[in-house]
Amino acid sequence: MKTILLIGLGRFGKNVAMKLHELNHEVMAIDRKEDRVEEVLPYVTNAQIGDSMNESFLRSLGVGNYDVCIVAIGNDFQSSLETTSLLKELGARMVVSRAARDIQAKFLLRNGADEIVYPEKQLATWTAIRYSSDHIFDYIELDNDYAIFEVEVPADWVGRTVGEINIRRKYNINIMALKRDGKMELTITPDTCLARGEAMLVLGNNTDIQKCFHI
Repeated sequence: MKTILLIGLGRFGKNVAMKLHELNHEVMAIDRKEDRVEEVLPYVTNAQIGDSMNESFLRSLGVGNYDVCIVAIGNDFQSSLETTSLLKELGARMVVSRAARDIQAKFLLRNGADEIVYPEKQLATWTAIRYSSDHIFDYIELDNDYAIFEVEVPADWVGRTVGEINIRRKYNINIMALKRDGKMELTITPDTCLARGEAMLVLGNNTDIQKCFHI
């Protein structure tokens, strides 16, 4: 369990709070708008109405005591930038800030952000990949080059074993798991036989995966 300071409770911030609650983390939520604070109360340990650009207010929260500080402010970049900078000046251990564009990310990183999240950009990428192919079910980007894809077992692989297909040698791709009837099978051996209707979680270079599965 981690202690998290979440600043900004718009749609993105509220969803972050809900997920953190589901994962049983302790969350202090902050926003300038009272209605947003009230909406998130069922999902957080504590919440306050306040201006994150006010140094005295931030200092009163003891930002250095939190494992992670998340700046989820979305439509006021100046506020996000100043909040990020203040958090670091006040001793925040880890600051994760939201950005919409690369230029924003550069400024945030220069002013104290340890990591950047791109909710809109990441969702746009996921949507484009997920719905541009009939046999892609999910996609997780690990970095600029590698990703995990959940893909349907190709028709010409059905009834064959992992060893017979030899995907690692041919394409440098690893089959991490199989999804059968909604359940994950993590024990994959060369003798594992692939069946119709199953999905595979495969890990590899984006170019290799696209070539292998004709994405």
